[in-house]
Amino acid sequence: MKASETHKFKDAELKVEVDRLRKQHYELRTQAVTEKLENPKQLGNLRRDIARLLTEQRARQLRESSK
Repeated sequence: MKASETHKFKDAELKVEVDRLRKQHYELRTQAVTEKLENPKQLGNLRRDIARLLTEQRARQLRESSK
């Protein structure tokens, strides 16, 4: 996911997407402990996607508070 894609989400969609990615990240972490992952880079990519979405949420909060 690119940062430009996060700008297109609505506020409610951002929250739902963050929750979905966090659940997926948890499942991958547990899978990494119990068995070998197909692509170990998935964990890092998911973390970055979550960070991008959270950054967009925070930027929107700051824009709203500055108005």
